[in-house]
Amino acid sequence: MTTAILGTMIVLLLAGFPMMVPLIIGATVGFVAIFGGIGQLDTLVQQVIAGIQPASLIAVPMFIFAADIMTRGQSAERLIDLVMAFLGHVKGGLAISTAGACTMFGAVSGSTQATVVAIGGPLRPRLLKAGYSDKFSLALIINASDIAFLIPPSIGMIIYGVVSGTSISELFIAGIGPGVLILVLFSIYAYIYAVRHNVPTEPPATWAERGRAIRRAIWPLGFPLIIIGGIYGGIFSPTEAAAACVLYALILEMIVFRELSVKQLYATAKSTGLITAVVFILVGAGAAFSYIISFAQIPQAILGGIGIDDMGPYGVLFTISIAFFVGCMFVDPIVVILILVPIFSPVVASVGLDPVLVGTIITLQVAIGSATPPFGCDIFTAIAVFKRPYAEVIAGTPPFIVILLSVAVALIFFPDIALFLRDLAFAE
Repeated sequence: MTTAILGTMIVLLLAGFPMMVPLIIGATVGFVAIFGGIGQLDTLVQQVIAGIQPASLIAVPMFIFAADIMTRGQSAERLIDLVMAFLGHVKGGLAISTAGACTMFGAVSGSTQATVVAIGGPLRPRLLKAGYSDKFSLALIINASDIAFLIPPSIGMIIYGVVSGTSISELFIAGIGPGVLILVLFSIYAYIYAVRHNVPTEPPATWAERGRAIRRAIWPLGFPLIIIGGIYGGIFSPTEAAAACVLYALILEMIVFRELSVKQLYATAKSTGLITAVVFILVGAGAAFSYIISFAQIPQAILGGIGIDDMGPYGVLFTISIAFFVGCMFVDPIVVILILVPIFSPVVASVGLDPVLVGTIITLQVAIGSATPPFGCDIFTAIAVFKRPYAEVIAGTPPFIVILLSVAVALIFFPDIALFLRDLAFAE
């Protein structure tokens, strides 16, 4: 049966079908093989519906909508100007500012692809003009956008929390430490690159210009305050914080900045609806597929075959890291989370690993895989946005991937990078 399911899915993928089709067909083939007919397919439909029922998933379209509104408005530009005012004049300052802007926008959007569009669009021409090579600029934008998957609100962490039953609030705060560490390491690499290639610096901003940049960015900086302050201040749940972000984005871009018209808002809502529909179909199909493979005990057979039951915590974490990293090199991150988390959850519980630490490592590996050849989704987003060939887009990625993987290894051996703030925030 395992061969039939996997064979069907591979054939459909090679035929060019979107990932949701192989998932649904694979689940249907498994269901027919287990129950011997299609008369009880209503059970399969129930699993699809159950997959999209958790209330926590409401946060996903809300954060996507808020990010779309801000991308079409002035928020991203004002955040970029703020970072540039303070860092643009140091060696490698423009590249460091790009990584910082990706981090700040990630703390607003929670989406790597939205960050590529919002930050990469205005900053790539400035990087090229300043003397950075295009392969470095593209790789920096693509990989710095990974920080958006770790800094709250992370859509990947929401999906993981729903699938695994882990606290989304705890996952959010656990992602801050690794996200900041990646920003620091990227900044060091940008500085070294600028020194080695003698990239000229920009003239320093005056304190009057910095003051003006701060005043312009005060409103957009309210987003992380709403998300982080609201959740950990006990004012909002993560879902309520997402709704508050949408309201705040609407007030900001339509009333304060007057950048977004009602017509543009309608177009933005349609775009969000399309993305949300794809995400929820994937979630529902993934839930049905997970039900079938769990019922058939396929995970136990696979994990037993590699001897994971005899591994200690470190072995389990390395196995999980490799599985998610490789998976996201080929398949959409949400699909990988939906399929692999149920497979590894029993093992995680049996060896006593903290599910928040596991979720943070998984989210990081998913983010890395999303920017890694051959089929990382952020690569194709960059190809579409910047209209550059595939080989050129991936040419500068290896140093950044090495940095990201080193952070993943550090998380395994030094879990307090992620858990220190979590323990501090949720200390009883």
